[in-house]
Amino acid sequence: MRALIQRVKQASVRIDGALNDQIEGGLLVLLGVGLDDEPSDIEWLSNKLIALRIFNDSEGVMNRSLSDIDGDLMIVSQFTLHAKTKKGNRPSYIRAAGPDKAIPLYEAFIAHCEQLLNKRVARGVFGADMQIELINDGPVTIMIDSKEKDF
Repeated sequence: MRALIQRVKQASVRIDGALNDQIEGGLLVLLGVGLDDEPSDIEWLSNKLIALRIFNDSEGVMNRSLSDIDGDLMIVSQFTLHAKTKKGNRPSYIRAAGPDKAIPLYEAFIAHCEQLLNKRVARGVFGADMQIELINDGPVTIMIDSKEKDF
């Protein structure tokens, strides 16, 4: 699983012009599920995400986690995070899992995050044409791949 994590002041998801979900202060996570992802990736990546210390403490140092600040979390599926761009100019998405595999893992990832945070997680709609609006705070943007745990 690949997660593009953005610290945000606010974020929202619109579908066909209608507001689907929104958050105030926290993390917007674009989540890509790959062909070789499995349930163990969910636990490792969600635990890492919730404990990631990228929020400022009273000294202005990034030393606090999402759970420390009781921040909001929004997770949006994004298969393009598995784009392969080595050859040519048209990305290949053969490394991204199809809906039969990706949807259950995406939903389980959200459920595990809700359990860890003990609150609802905002989300997009898998496979929908979504418009994401955000105010990136910092900016702070981090990529984590569950297959590269030593990175």
